[in-house]
Amino acid sequence: SPAPQPAAPADETPPVAFSGPFQKVPRDHLHEKGLIVPEAPVTALLEEFRIVKRELLADARASADPLARRILVCSPHSGEGKTYCATNLAIALAAERDIEVVLVDADVIKPSVTKRLGIGGGKGLMDALADPAIVPESLVITTDIPGLFVLPAGSASILDAEYLASDHTGAVLDRLTRNAPRRFLVFDTPPALAASPAADLAAHVGQAVLVVRAEETSRAALEDAQHLLSACADIKLLLNAARYSPSGRRFGKYGEPGQ
Repeated sequence: SPAPQPAAPADETPPVAFSGPFQKVPRDHLHEKGLIVPEAPVTALLEEFRIVKRELLADARASADPLARRILVCSPHSGEGKTYCATNLAIALAAERDIEVVLVDADVIKPSVTKRLGIGGGKGLMDALADPAIVPESLVITTDIPGLFVLPAGSASILDAEYLASDHTGAVLDRLTRNAPRRFLVFDTPPALAASPAADLAAHVGQAVLVVRAEETSRAALEDAQHLLSACADIKLLLNAARYSPSGRRFGKYGEPGQ
């Protein structure tokens, strides 16, 4: 019988270190925007997003696929709260011990993550996709919120859709997460029914959170958005602006038989 082959050597390359600028996130600005404020007393909002992040963390830890640590946050239409939810989710995840979270502004049509956090923008994701000479880690902003980093949307162009659909997108995202088992990427994307980036990025993530607004989002819009994100095998629903009793809150999955 043939001799057993030696196992392939493990990739011991260390994860890339972020080398972008350092910026402080004004806590009073977070409060004004209705976002989670680190170091502040526990609020109902924080508890809600703790429920959301626990589901996402559990699935990421149970999966052998590193893509499970990449989470896309989207909505069918604008005005349903996807940036609000993406930002709060990133802040909540960053509170976990030994976890790094990169909040990626992938809404190149209407970028708002840095404005929502009260920090400056600059070059970002689209610049790294457009120019292979730019390493993405040099554009990642380090914030004074422990564990929270931000990759701005960057410079828009008429070829944004083509850049996102290219193979280079996978290479850029792989560079940010390679050999970093406790690093999460959270993407804020444009509404799925308004622009193509969400559908393009769905193939590069392991979990998607589809934000729908209570009593506003139609079932048809929800089903259409789910279809556009079908490249991601794990799509969850997050019902925004709803009132639930503590015993009635639910964060479920969409697209499974019987649901």
